[in-house]
Amino acid sequence: MATRSPLTSARREDPALLRGEGTFVANLVGPDAAHVAYVLSPEAHGRILSIDVSEASIEGVLGVFTFEDIDIKIYPHPFPGMNPEMIRPMLAHDRVRFVGEPIVAIVAETAAVAADATQRVFVDIDHLDPFVDLESAGEAGTTLFPGIADPVAFRCAVGDEPDFSTCDVVVRQRLVNQRISAAPMEPRSGLAWWESGRLVHYSASQAVHENRSLLAELYELEPQNVRVVSPDVGGSFGAKFRAYPEEALLGWFARRFDRPVAWTETRSESMVGLGHGRGQIQHVTLGGRRDGTIEKYSNHVLQDTGAYPLIAAYLPRLTMTMLTGVYAIEDAAFAAESFVTNTTPVGAYRGAGRPEATTALERAVDMFAAECDLDPADVRRRNFVPSDAFPYRTASGAEYDSGDYHAVLEAALDAVDYDSIRAQQRDRRAAGATVQLGVGISSYVEVTASTPVAEFASVELRSDGTFRAVSSGTPHGQGHATVWAGIIGGRLGVADDRIDVVTSDTDQVPYGVVTGGSRSGQVIGSLVDDAACRLVDSARSAAAGLLEAAVDDVVLDLESGSFHVAGSPSISIGWAELAAATGPLVEAADVDLQGSTFPFGAHIAVVEVDTETGGVDVARFIAVDDAGPILHQAIFEGQIHGGIGGGIAQALMEEVIYDAAGNPRTANFADYSVISAPELPSFELIPSVTPTHKNPLGAKGVGESGTVGSTVAVQNAVVDALTHLGVRHIDLPLTAGRVWQAITDART
Repeated sequence: MATRSPLTSARREDPALLRGEGTFVANLVGPDAAHVAYVLSPEAHGRILSIDVSEASIEGVLGVFTFEDIDIKIYPHPFPGMNPEMIRPMLAHDRVRFVGEPIVAIVAETAAVAADATQRVFVDIDHLDPFVDLESAGEAGTTLFPGIADPVAFRCAVGDEPDFSTCDVVVRQRLVNQRISAAPMEPRSGLAWWESGRLVHYSASQAVHENRSLLAELYELEPQNVRVVSPDVGGSFGAKFRAYPEEALLGWFARRFDRPVAWTETRSESMVGLGHGRGQIQHVTLGGRRDGTIEKYSNHVLQDTGAYPLIAAYLPRLTMTMLTGVYAIEDAAFAAESFVTNTTPVGAYRGAGRPEATTALERAVDMFAAECDLDPADVRRRNFVPSDAFPYRTASGAEYDSGDYHAVLEAALDAVDYDSIRAQQRDRRAAGATVQLGVGISSYVEVTASTPVAEFASVELRSDGTFRAVSSGTPHGQGHATVWAGIIGGRLGVADDRIDVVTSDTDQVPYGVVTGGSRSGQVIGSLVDDAACRLVDSARSAAAGLLEAAVDDVVLDLESGSFHVAGSPSISIGWAELAAATGPLVEAADVDLQGSTFPFGAHIAVVEVDTETGGVDVARFIAVDDAGPILHQAIFEGQIHGGIGGGIAQALMEEVIYDAAGNPRTANFADYSVISAPELPSFELIPSVTPTHKNPLGAKGVGESGTVGSTVAVQNAVVDALTHLGVRHIDLPLTAGRVWQAITDART
């Protein structure tokens, strides 16, 4: 497969955003729009005894609505297979199940009036004991949904539990992959109105077509009678997969008052209403021979799905898919149960199930290496899937397309000068230094484009000689317009600025699904490339007629962007001349994509740990991320940078915390730590390219790989810095207090 050079053009999306000229949903709210605010539950669990709205109808309030007042009652499950009895109401009615659950909607002339009116609603709630602890959520007597015999929202499993009694060395560990917030810069925001019986809905989303399907279902409309548009979107990371109840109700209010209705949540509302990520407790067992050969592995997962089954209930399937990671472990088992708790529903967050799998396995491998008194790099080398074994089918049934796990690890080890780092570590330990050095390795593989769904792309030559590309997907920072224009320009031999790219509007794009799961480059990019090639073929036929030549004799000169007869470049026809002669030409993609791909890589973190304070400083971070051919260099690196930043943030500081009563203790950025530049080193990215056969570009997904590999690299590094003190494991996040406590416990 021929590999094209990466695009190097500047991101076309950035100038307007940097000048403050972006268009976000809240920018589009006109003076004729009404505004919604919600009365949110202050209780994690309780029966609603009464709702008094008598004082809420202040000047400017148009209407006050409870569950009984609205026609749309139920919010549908996002995936099949979830417990159908665990139903989320659009507004709470008989009981509340998490702090932040909407109970009453107030529609007013302004957002300020609506917010003021929420303070005049009195909800009498009979307190019920909340279920916050995931490990006790399945115990007898759990009654989040009275009358439901099975407290599990979703189950999945593969393999029989291995017999570890035959192993020389066995390590077991309970691991916590803590709940975190997606914390996008732009919170949830929506605007809806009706036009001649059609619902028009603007949404800060990552999936306009998914939202169209949801709204069509809720409002009992044909899909063509719903238009969903997402303008600029200030981040999502999986959390804005589709509209939540608060936003999905906007169309109902717009129809009721015959005017546009808008809603934008506050940051504090976002912290308790927008779906959280991660939230797994894992019980891992890994066994093998004392020479470092891994023979058996199992992972039993408890997934916190929050008060209602959202996407996270389903995500253990992806953790299961990546069960054995980069290792040739044939005897492996996985079982997961997703339980409801009295907390904010958990959704997808960057990596969505795959970082959890990597973190569990890579911690187990490091513990196994320590028990065998072997270098963790050597244990990995001994157990990798060989590079000549692809395509490789794992114990969980995944079929890896291509990979060279040895090569990326060796590249990372060479870049960090591994032997030198180990020598420095020995010197500090011998000197009894206060600040100790640790090095952590993470070898990972992940699945991308895991959902086999239909996406769309077309390319049109317009009558003025410019081009219009239409693609599915809903970009929210990924740079689709830049990459698609670059791919098309390379095929057509024209400058990128002659190509307009249209996305994120269901009236402009006939079908599609989502920008998520690291699918866009390999799936939609391949479709864009195919549509451009088909347009060239159509144009060659048209040019052949104008040149009075056989089609097979006509070539496209990519340097000049013109068609001529092979060997006779003096007479040529450019795209603009062709358009003037023939009128518009348009071609849609029709290419066979063969399914999921499996990017892979190796991350190494070098950390310094202050043994007196527990403070952790990430001194260096080396990343080798192989996602096949790079489509655009800067965007590729930006995706890796963002992913690593998010992964290190989870490793060191981010955590959503609830008290025993189900009250969120991290409901704003004063209490919830988000990472910033001073906490991060300059990342050292080492190139590696292994194409896949699954699509014409040979590309794999890259949007989440930085997150998949980075968290456990830092965790392994911190533990590695302290093993000589007797520290065996520290759960995430590695806050100074937690690290200091581990050191103290080991010393005593």
